[in-house]
Amino acid sequence: MIIKVDTEIELKQLEISDATDVFKTINNQRDYLGKWLPFVASTQEMVDTEKYIDSVVNAADDRFEYVFTIRKCNEFVGLIGFKDTDKQNKKTEIGYWLSEKYQKQGIVTKSVERLCDFAFNRQGINRIQIKCAVENMSSKNIPKKLGFKFEGIERQGELLTGDFYTDLEIYSKLKSDK
Repeated sequence: MIIKVDTEIELKQLEISDATDVFKTINNQRDYLGKWLPFVASTQEMVDTEKYIDSVVNAADDRFEYVFTIRKCNEFVGLIGFKDTDKQNKKTEIGYWLSEKYQKQGIVTKSVERLCDFAFNRQGINRIQIKCAVENMSSKNIPKKLGFKFEGIERQGELLTGDFYTDLEIYSKLKSDK
């Protein structure tokens, strides 16, 4: 599946063939990505990325989550997708990361906006949340720009590399929010 974001950006459903692009980006930007993404430390070899992608692509139907590569002009620039979806209560969380050289171009903001549209209008989701480290300004600005509501702080909500806990800001958007 491919979701067009704009004339240059598209979200392409994650496939095993994306493993090289994903791993190379993580491996080449360990310091940058690892600051806020705990999985970077445990992604040491290509096989780690392949296992992750396999777990997404081959998930059982009741545990399946849409995860997409973000592509700009057909070049891999990051990942975005749903996590911890609660189908009974029609709610999900969106997670994302972007290669350093593509920051500050509005790519993730536009991609999150399209993914929200997909969730609300094609997946029947009622509530979407985004969690961001309190100090991760770039990430926090995305839900703010898109009209998500700040709900509060999840204290020590994520264990980062180096056994350091960070507080997370929680933002949500409902299908009825416009």
